[in-house]
This record gives sequence, C-alpha cells and structure tokens, in this order.
Amino acid sequence: MKHVLSILVHNQPGVLVRVAGMFSRRGFNIHSLAVGTTYDLESSRITVVVCGDDGILEQVIKQLEKLIEVVAIQILPSESAVRRGMAMIKVNAGGDKRGEVLKLADVFRASVVDVSEHTVTFEITGDEDKINAFADVLAPYKIMELVRTGLVGLARGDNTIHQYERRNFHEQIVL
Repeated sequence: MKHVLSILVHNQPGVLVRVAGMFSRRGFNIHSLAVGTTYDLESSRITVVVCGDDGILEQVIKQLEKLIEVVAIQILPSESAVRRGMAMIKVNAGGDKRGEVLKLADVFRASVVDVSEHTVTFEITGDEDKINAFADVLAPYKIMELVRTGLVGLARGDNTIHQYERRNFHEQIVL
C-alpha cells in the first residue's frame, strides 16, 4: 500500500539528506520524492510516497518526528487530498504519426512543450494512473524519453499541514 506524507521542514542545508537518510537507515523504500520551498522561504515541503502497511507508516512517522528539522507531518489519503505528479514524454512522431499523437494528447489534456521534425514532447499532470495510461497509449509510437516528478499534494478543504505543527502526529493515523 502506498502512503503519501507531506512533511514541513525548516529550510536549511542538509535537511533533505537527513530525511532521506532516515528512510535509508531504517530500510524504508521511497517510491516518490518531491521537495520545494513554500511561500515562507524559511520552510520547505517534502512530499514522500512510501510503500508498506500501516505498521511501516507508523514507524516512518515516529522516526521523522525525531528529526529536529521536521516541523509537521500530514498524511494525504487519496480521498481527502489533491495529489498530482507531472511527466514529460518525448515520442517519435514524424510524418503521419504526428496527428495521431496530438489527438491522443488532447484526450489526456497533455500539453505540447516541444516539437521537432521527428519528435513531439508532451507535458502531462495528474495522478499516477492518468500518467501511466497516457504513456501506455503512446508506447506504440516509440517513447524516446520519459521523466516524472515526484508526487505533490495538499489536503482538501480547510485542512492544512499547519494543524499538525509540533503536536502528537499519531492522532491523525487511523490504523
């Protein structure tokens, strides 16, 4: 089972190494990772997707709580959060293939970000299933390159990560 965690940290050198190092030391696999500063340049947001059962999730959170740079942790379940990734896909699309791949892109609401004589590069955002489905329909046209971002997300409605700042993070876990 995949769990998405949003982690608010102090924006300082080495914080990503400490967070990623904790996963490595404990043998937890990171499925996806995205990091960036927030509107407050003193803080960064790390979105991490970890695979495992609820026990693994609980252990990950306990270990993250021990890191002094961690300000807050929020679980982003699919039913109560907006979660998105982005991918760029370069496909062989010369000649008569070009019209076909452009029609497919339109169905998936993908944007064209580069065109050459023999290739088209698309940008697509959405959940993992949407991006995978788009890659699957492009596969017969020969995908030349594909790159993905890590997942990012925000809780729906009034719920924010700031509700979880330096309090008992385990209150939000339903096991």
